[in-house]
Amino acid sequence: MSTIIYDDFAKLDIRVAKVIATETIEGKSRIIKGRIDLGDDDQRDVIIGGAQYYQLEDIVGKTVIVIVNLEPKKIAGVESNVMLLAADVDDKPFWLTVTEEVPLGSPIK
Repeated sequence: MSTIIYDDFAKLDIRVAKVIATETIEGKSRIIKGRIDLGDDDQRDVIIGGAQYYQLEDIVGKTVIVIVNLEPKKIAGVESNVMLLAADVDDKPFWLTVTEEVPLGSPIK
C-alpha cells in the first residue's frame, strides 16, 4: 500500500450527512439510489452499494460519513455527487457513522 502526504488527505472534503431517501434502480440488485442531507439546504443524490444486504428502509435515517468533493459520476443513469464511506467485509458495506448527535455537514478531519 502506498502512502500519501497530509496535503493529499486535506484535499478531501469529508462530512457528516443523513440518508433521507432511497429507491430501487430498475434492473439493479446490488445498488440503489439514495438522497443525502448535508444540512444548509444541501441535498445530493448518491449511488449506494450493497443493496443485496439491506432493505431500503434500513438505510433511511442513517447518519453517515461522505466525501462531497469527488467528481460526479453517472452510474445506472443516476448522477452520484458524493461517496458514502464504509468498511468492506466480504463485499458487504458497513457505513461509517458517528455515535453522538453531530450537525449535518460537520467536517471530518
